[in-house]
Amino acid sequence: MIKPNAILEIKTKNLIHNYKTLSTIASSSLAGATLKANAYGIGDLEIYKLLYKNNCRHFFFASLDEALTIRKKFRKGNIYVLNGIEDHNFNIFKKFNIVPILNSRKELKKFVKNNGINKKIKIGLQVETGLNRLGISIKDLGSISTNKLDLQILISHLASSDELKNKYNQKQNNNFRLYFNLFKSIKYKSLVSSMGILLGKDFHYDLIRPGISIYGGHYNSKLKKKIMPVVILKAKILQIKTLSKNEYVGYNQTYKTHDKIIIAILGIGYGDGISRILSNNGDAMYKNETFKIIGRISMDTITLDITKSKNDIQIGQYCEIINTKNYFDIYHKVNKFIQNIETIENSDVEKLFSLYNSNEISVENFLLIIQFHITKVIKILTVKNNQNNLIHCYLSLFFKINEIISSFKSFKLDQNQLLNIIKSILLNHSKNYN
Repeated sequence: MIKPNAILEIKTKNLIHNYKTLSTIASSSLAGATLKANAYGIGDLEIYKLLYKNNCRHFFFASLDEALTIRKKFRKGNIYVLNGIEDHNFNIFKKFNIVPILNSRKELKKFVKNNGINKKIKIGLQVETGLNRLGISIKDLGSISTNKLDLQILISHLASSDELKNKYNQKQNNNFRLYFNLFKSIKYKSLVSSMGILLGKDFHYDLIRPGISIYGGHYNSKLKKKIMPVVILKAKILQIKTLSKNEYVGYNQTYKTHDKIIIAILGIGYGDGISRILSNNGDAMYKNETFKIIGRISMDTITLDITKSKNDIQIGQYCEIINTKNYFDIYHKVNKFIQNIETIENSDVEKLFSLYNSNEISVENFLLIIQFHITKVIKILTVKNNQNNLIHCYLSLFFKINEIISSFKSFKLDQNQLLNIIKSILLNHSKNYN
């Protein structure tokens, strides 16, 4: 039997636990489920069956082809397509009893013009409340009559649901209510998906439609205590080798060894969905031991530093990229770091240095220090460069400085020495984009 390079294990009991937990939080509402993108990569048909057995009756997909794949094999349950309808697809929606969510004035007018009313196709409407993605605004509804439409559901989507104290959530909720008077009858009103469920009953309405939280994702500490991990991602060790001091690992020499080390190469990479942002920043586990990812993540390989392992690690064994301790929303934390490059102050830098030197802060959080100097360089570059160049510059800097941060203690650098090194690298990088 051929052993695959990577294995994804699905803990169905945990998935059901998550769905029931979210349903309980919004106990006064019905609980649907978002299964777009193949149920977030887990398998939409299997998850559809599993959730239906556990009393879920409302399922949301991104596209018609996703929905058709399920409907042709499973005739029960209410299926909605979030990305709308095209006029040549009217009969398909009617034949397979699939509900399109209309998102624009143009789409709604086409539906009416093409005798959608007479065909009695059940529809939904997504309305614009502040996310400015898909959705029809109040002004765009204009004089279009919706009285005779078989309107099943009215939905919108929050922009900052993972930030429970963000006032924009309530603003969107208020905007959502403005639409209610425009329609004589709406079977279901739905505003929140995953994190927004924690905002309370005023946001739940008739139907919640959780997505990533069902599958174990939680971008809020309050939800982390309630949600269980659903997936375990394992990658096979393809090779183990020993490197000497001052050797490089991976593309572009982003990691340099400072001592003799042992590395393990895993058969998984960004081609399998592992974000390159975890290069020199993520980790993997083997029998409760955590090993740092070193070097740039390749398309189908990841390199680990296993030097300090107490286990007898062999080629052919599997390390866990995602498990009960390494949640997949580590990506979210790293991306938050990238998005917030202008939020750190001088006082924050001093505080982080103090904490790091006292071993009370992780390398991940210590990376916030470099935001201070990166911001300075970015402001210089802004005058001479376009946004795309800035992004490329920033990402390149991220990987390079991450390497320096990782060796900070081994070189016993003080605060000023480290900041001067970082500053020098930033300025040198800036020359490439002048």
